Amino acid sequence: GPYAGSDATSIPDFGIVGKGSWKGEEVLGVRLTFDKRYITLAPIATLIGLAFRLYDPEHLIGSVEDRGITLALIPRETSGLDIGRRHMPLNIPFQNGPVRGKDVFVPLTQLIGGPEWPARLAHAGREPVGRARDFAAFQCRRFRALAIASTGAYARLRKQFGLAIARFEGVEEALARIGGMSYLVTALSRSTAAAVDRGEKPAVTSAIAKYHATEIGREVARDAMDVHGGKGIILGPGNYLGRNWQGAPISITVEGANIMTRSLMIFGQGAIRCHPWVLKEMAAVAETDRRKALRDFDAAMFGHVGFGLSNAVRSFVLALSLGRLSNAPGDAHIQRYYRKLNRYSAALALCADVAMGTLGGRLKFKEKISARLGDILSYLYIGSALLKRYEDNGRPEAERPLLAFAFHESIWRLQNALDGVIRNFPIRPVAWLLRALVFPLGRREVPPSDRLGRRVAAAITAPGPARAAVLEWCYLTP
Repeated sequence: GPYAGSDATSIPDFGIVGKGSWKGEEVLGVRLTFDKRYITLAPIATLIGLAFRLYDPEHLIGSVEDRGITLALIPRETSGLDIGRRHMPLNIPFQNGPVRGKDVFVPLTQLIGGPEWPARLAHAGREPVGRARDFAAFQCRRFRALAIASTGAYARLRKQFGLAIARFEGVEEALARIGGMSYLVTALSRSTAAAVDRGEKPAVTSAIAKYHATEIGREVARDAMDVHGGKGIILGPGNYLGRNWQGAPISITVEGANIMTRSLMIFGQGAIRCHPWVLKEMAAVAETDRRKALRDFDAAMFGHVGFGLSNAVRSFVLALSLGRLSNAPGDAHIQRYYRKLNRYSAALALCADVAMGTLGGRLKFKEKISARLGDILSYLYIGSALLKRYEDNGRPEAERPLLAFAFHESIWRLQNALDGVIRNFPIRPVAWLLRALVFPLGRREVPPSDRLGRRVAAAITAPGPARAAVLEWCYLTP
């Protein structure tokens, strides 16, 4: 219906605090009314996670009536809970279906965080949402593994005009993208999942992983279909790609639609959480002790100004030197990658500060600017994940072409996003100043070369350590 959509942007479901019966006892709880159209795993779930807006009109748990958005865990057997028939999204066996209920009573203990911690979706809900996003990212990792395993072998064995199709440069171009971008997705999902395994709640990085893994997964699936040609489009028991291509939009849509994730969430969450001074300024404004508030705000404000000026100088100097003046770990082969990350990290810090300072509250309505700033943050994180994977694996020489392709592609896309921010910045004198500081020598990044693409295509079409690296944790028949 017209009200169906993401809980992050539109949530008509609500709960009223009151008393009711739960397992034979009268307890304080919430009466829930909800109608959710698309819930992942709902048809087979034994425990339903429900986001809703909580109201306390009788002030049973506090003096505030509108408690905001919170989460409840509802057992499947709860009276009044209706789990509808499963959907069939794009004819793919993806478990998805509706849940409904009117005046469904659950005790306050079923709220995530307990009765003393309601209305904290931004904090309590971060881990479940992060894990759900990681699930979508890992689904795409499975798709790209299938694409490499099948497409690399198919291109090596399939012949046209007496030559393996992997030898044709048009096919080679698609194979290079499949190999390089699959290496990127592997590094991205591994790095993000490791944070969740450590008990952290990576709201921003899980959004980055979900968005980019699913978008790149769609690109990889498209290239795999192009290489397979007719074999990929005729459905049947021998077609191992068609359903993956057909189902690509599902992962794009579930666990936060990608347009919303890119435009509103990645930079919108990251700008405040990652900034060293903005949270302190906000805390000072909320401080009730006026003297302490003025002291804290002055300290944070002067720190913020100094931070902005240092970023302007650092961005300009690193841009002029192409990052060579920054310190970088590792050997000569990968130091250049670290230096690029240093340079563009300073550029992002400068552009983000300028955007927040000059646009203020209008920035949240400049979704294209926010989305491009989010892209810059994303590719910096992706570049870090690529280098971490390479370092964790012991800097294997066989992975160097894959690392180089994925990293250069990421930095090229980052540069385009940074140029898009400056070119479309609404305050033109500020845009001219940003361009002088960020790109004093112009845009110097380029996409991966044909020669590098040839090396990547050769690596994934023949058995060897590079192909094995991108197919780790995948079962291959002997």
